[in-house]
Amino acid sequence: MHPNPLFRCDADALAARLLDGAGFGMVFAETPAGPRVAHAALLPAGAQRIQFHLARRNDLAPHLANSRALIVVNGPHGYVSPRWYADRATVPTWDYVALELEGVVRALDQAELETHLRALGQQAEAAIADGEAWSPGEIDGGSWARMRAALAGFEMIVDAARPTVKLSQNKPAAVRETIAVAHGLTGNAELASWLRDVSGAPA
Repeated sequence: MHPNPLFRCDADALAARLLDGAGFGMVFAETPAGPRVAHAALLPAGAQRIQFHLARRNDLAPHLANSRALIVVNGPHGYVSPRWYADRATVPTWDYVALELEGVVRALDQAELETHLRALGQQAEAAIADGEAWSPGEIDGGSWARMRAALAGFEMIVDAARPTVKLSQNKPAAVRETIAVAHGLTGNAELASWLRDVSGAPA
């Protein structure tokens, strides 16, 4: 989390926006072989609960149950050039959105994993505008069971959330709009949208 309070926001609101649809993030935890990270689709599962799954053969999977872990979700980000300021005698910086979630992880049983996989697929399919949504029912039962058996499901009970929304809030409104326009022109329309949505006032 960035130390400047100007770049903080409501963690629940940020989590909801970042995890809308099928969110994606990195899961970090300590293992006997040292720290490891896994990349995973993330699914909100009620208040302060995030579910995800990994391949059972993932180096992190055998060590997550009943351990403390960290999930990092990165939103849009982009370079801010001094050329975008009227006074170029300044240093470059980076606009970005990120959320750290920390808590204890528990393993999902097979029934919970089944529910998780179906919910995740349904949510992700709903975000695709074209075509008919896919469902697990299109796979024969034996194949689906074998694929599910190769996965390990988990749920983090979040007890600490550290949001960072660093979107040039330390600049005047007119300068922030100039930066937003520049982000859009360099192909970063999502970051430009975030810049315009987030107030310049401290949280």
